[in-house]
Amino acid sequence: MWFVFAVGSSVFAALTSILAKIGIDGVNSNLATAVRTTVVLVMAWGMVFLTGTQGGVTQIGRRSWLFLILSGLATGASWLCYYKALQLGPASKVVPIDKLSVVITLVLAAVLLHEQVTPKSALGCVLIGAGTLLMVL
Repeated sequence: MWFVFAVGSSVFAALTSILAKIGIDGVNSNLATAVRTTVVLVMAWGMVFLTGTQGGVTQIGRRSWLFLILSGLATGASWLCYYKALQLGPASKVVPIDKLSVVITLVLAAVLLHEQVTPKSALGCVLIGAGTLLMVL
């Protein structure tokens, strides 16, 4: 089931890029990010209440709060950079660079989470990096 959600994430991420590039025309990138974030916030809390899981907030531990907050800050920084890049550059070049996050994630997962890097995943990262360079240069 995770694969279905991962594919959905990929499709919606692609739509996000195209819709954002169209919508950001003539709009300050920080303002556009704030509008997008507000929509995401309402949608996320809507899903929490729709599924009846709002009671779980009190069960979140300190460590989880810390890392969820840090993750939120990283997301915010990512979105601010992404929208500014989309405003200044072509989506066909911004998006591949953004997807280098796959390579960075693999490295961070190996270093910080001690996840195994297989020869296949290492090769995939090299190919993603090479593909990004081909698309951008």
